[in-house]
Amino acid sequence: MNIERTADGTKLTIALEGRLDMLTAPELDRQLPELLEGVKELTFDFQELEYVSSAGLRVLLSAQETMNEQGSMVVKNVNDQIMEIFEVTGFTDILTIE
Repeated sequence: MNIERTADGTKLTIALEGRLDMLTAPELDRQLPELLEGVKELTFDFQELEYVSSAGLRVLLSAQETMNEQGSMVVKNVNDQIMEIFEVTGFTDILTIE
């Protein structure tokens, strides 16, 4: 998985490419605390993300919990397969998806 970060003041976009699964989620989880310092608006761009596993969902939930305290979080460009995972797991009620 590739992680591309674009910061603009207190706004951060994290674009993910590949698979967010048990092999790759720990890397994103390790990076998030530092990346989210001072961030008020977080956007995850899933344009190039193919798949999210339960490990990936845990990382997204952790990011959402952090952003609930310091700002807002949006997930955009979600493909049909990932949207189905979000729907089945109830993440459509937790995340703001555009």
